[in-house]
Amino acid sequence: MKRWVYAMLATMFLGGCAGRDPPRETDCTRWFATLDEAVDHSGARDASAFRVPGFPYLRADRFLASFRDEVKEDPAAFAEWVDRLEALDTTARFYELRNLPADRLGSIGVVDRNVLIARSEACAAELRRADLATPSRREALAESATVPDDYIERNRILGLYPLATLPLSIGVNRWQAETVEMFRRRAAGEAASVAVVRYEPGGKPLAARSAAVLLQKAALGRLGIPELSKADREKLLWTFAPIFEIETSDGDDRFGPLFWGASPSPEVDIARPTAYRRLAFTRYRGRVLVQLVYTIWFAERPREGVLDLASGSLDGLVFRVTLDPQGQPLVYDTIHPCGCYHMFFPTARVRVRPSPRPETEWALVPATLPAVDPAVRLVLQIASHSHYLVELRFDTGGRGTAYHFAEDDALRALPTLDGTTRSAFGPDGIAPGTERPERFLFWPTGVSDTGAMRQWGRHATAFLGRRHFDDPDLIERRFSIVEP
Repeated sequence: MKRWVYAMLATMFLGGCAGRDPPRETDCTRWFATLDEAVDHSGARDASAFRVPGFPYLRADRFLASFRDEVKEDPAAFAEWVDRLEALDTTARFYELRNLPADRLGSIGVVDRNVLIARSEACAAELRRADLATPSRREALAESATVPDDYIERNRILGLYPLATLPLSIGVNRWQAETVEMFRRRAAGEAASVAVVRYEPGGKPLAARSAAVLLQKAALGRLGIPELSKADREKLLWTFAPIFEIETSDGDDRFGPLFWGASPSPEVDIARPTAYRRLAFTRYRGRVLVQLVYTIWFAERPREGVLDLASGSLDGLVFRVTLDPQGQPLVYDTIHPCGCYHMFFPTARVRVRPSPRPETEWALVPATLPAVDPAVRLVLQIASHSHYLVELRFDTGGRGTAYHFAEDDALRALPTLDGTTRSAFGPDGIAPGTERPERFLFWPTGVSDTGAMRQWGRHATAFLGRRHFDDPDLIERRFSIVEP
């Protein structure tokens, strides 16, 4: 334990002292410093992507950070990579400035948000030209474009994590066994104890051949990332949208869009069932694969018993589909927006790889699904109140209520009662007011505010070991494609 602590402290110290070519202070670096100070002071920082130190016009996420070593020797790939880092910052600043209170705009000296955005774009172009023209700055960028994990090492040290893993592993193993048994019972025909309400996306999905053509015609840049048109993106997201069958006891089992009311946490409008969606990417053996992500939100996970540590405001389910280059599903996986209850549902086209460290959480697989044409929708059955996913099956017919779609980025600027906007998440990526009692028990795992709802890009999904929902090698490390 002592050696572990000393090693960590030495790494932190040496990392802070490592020599780098510092950026030269200019009017533009001062401009970004002023903006960042105003944003941080008002609590409007967007936490989905991470600011790159020394490059105030760039931000990185885990997917883009995974390219940083590969692009060093390829100027075209490096330029495309920087384009994408800059796009992350531009998007984040758009929402930050949109959410910035009027009094903070006055402190900057510019009250027109469009002027702020225009000047930021001009400064980004100026700083980029200077940085890309200097080899030492390009090297510094590649070194700096990293994303910290969402585990607090200090908590693991103070909580004696190596000792805490024993009771943690008992609890994790128990939950996994109960989950597998639950899926077995449902597959055997066990019925829900309350009424089930069905929600459908409507429309007709693309057939397998059409989905394949759509992906194959997508242009690939130097990074190999498919460039989908807005129309093609829409078709893919529509095709793989699931059917939700929710065991419904009361309003807490109805989902809808978020908004800011008088509560300390975001509220849910259950009058308009809505699923948020986003396009994401992962990497598999040098190729970039498309992922489709769908999230639904419930107003609350109600308390069930005195010792219910997981109850609290706001709850939900995140469902993701990973496609191969031919538009065929490889793996489905789900979490709750807290990052909890990560489950994988591989198709018959992949095999689970063994865990290199059996003591870590690797890949809970409650069920394996056959390879089916995308034109057949997947049904997700969700339990009442706990909102656990209890069954996954392909649809055989039925009729339900049509649900709507919203872009996941809309959560970064929700409407408020006074006509302004505010992110659903705080500067730490956590939705305010959604804390759970379980945080007092699980803090030694290093997961901050365990059980609270989180923004995309901030989902730690394991208590044992380290794992994030958006790790770019998450699927590659755990599954291998079975060649026909």
